[in-house]
Amino acid sequence: MKISQIITELEDYAPLSLQENFDNSGLQVGDVSGEARGVLLCLDVTEDVVDEAIKKGCNLIISHHPLLFKPLKKLTGKTYIERSVIKACKNDIVIYASHTNMDNAFGGVNYHLAGKIGLQNVRALSPKKDCLLKLITFVPEAQAETVRNALFDAGAGQIGNYDSCSFNTSGSGSFRAGGDAHPYAGSAGEFHIEPEIRIETIVPVYKKSATLKALLAAHPYEEPAFDFYPLENEWAQVGSGIAGELPNPESEESFLQKLKACFGLKTLKHSPFTGKQIRKVALCGGSGAFLIPDAIACGADIFITGEAKYNDYYDVDNRILLAVIGHYESEVATKEIFYDIITKKITNFAIHFSTVNTNPVNFM
Repeated sequence: MKISQIITELEDYAPLSLQENFDNSGLQVGDVSGEARGVLLCLDVTEDVVDEAIKKGCNLIISHHPLLFKPLKKLTGKTYIERSVIKACKNDIVIYASHTNMDNAFGGVNYHLAGKIGLQNVRALSPKKDCLLKLITFVPEAQAETVRNALFDAGAGQIGNYDSCSFNTSGSGSFRAGGDAHPYAGSAGEFHIEPEIRIETIVPVYKKSATLKALLAAHPYEEPAFDFYPLENEWAQVGSGIAGELPNPESEESFLQKLKACFGLKTLKHSPFTGKQIRKVALCGGSGAFLIPDAIACGADIFITGEAKYNDYYDVDNRILLAVIGHYESEVATKEIFYDIITKKITNFAIHFSTVNTNPVNFM
């Protein structure tokens, strides 16, 4: 099993195109062309984590937080980042990070948190824009189903909880094949009219190449006609944060106790109680306080995140309950997502959860 194959599975699930502009997800250190001997899954990469990978015989570390956020101008071992890079290189260890692309992905970090809490009817709190295309092509009637299925298999036609979505209209296509052509229908040099189906479907931007490749492979014409149009639609399943509903309303205090138990928390910070029942929940793992206005706008009763500033507790102003569970605590389960992605496609392979506690925040 090549390291590159494992990374391909991760990027199929959480494409790098979904990461935020400030981020540096993707390959951090190493050569991905080698054989994978073992994978270590973690939230953060530190020297202790690299040592753990060496001890367990892993030559691939997959983390949520990138080790390298900023370019390195020197590699002297002065910082823990430089020392981790040096140690990884000396031991032929690849380091890969899946950060805000995994936060924003459908089924990513925030969906995972929503599942732990038991939310229903979940959707992105702040959906991404400019991520969708409409594909239009024209296919002979007899081949329309074959081409449609090829497009769907390549990732086209997904709208929310529905797949295989398309719109189809009948019409007539005309053409005259040149002397060197080998037409699917008609004869070279003769004007021909062919009953065709106009197929329209939706395609994520990052799946454009794969979809086009599938179209050209399945289409019977030598030179099929097709168009890709950018869509202004929000992608409701992809973006920052999550909003969803509880099956049954709960009191604020009862729900906060539930959060503590769910995430194994000894302490939990929150704004003053509003006196409302908790039914609609918004959340964002990590540093998600920037989404508080979105949570209020969608009518959520509580917003859960990993970090918030002092004034954020004032600014909610009784409009919503703010619960802060800790950055590490809100994202440590990302390791479980990595594990599920890899094991669904790759079985009988050494995958380890890091046992190093990399949480830099301590309490007395």
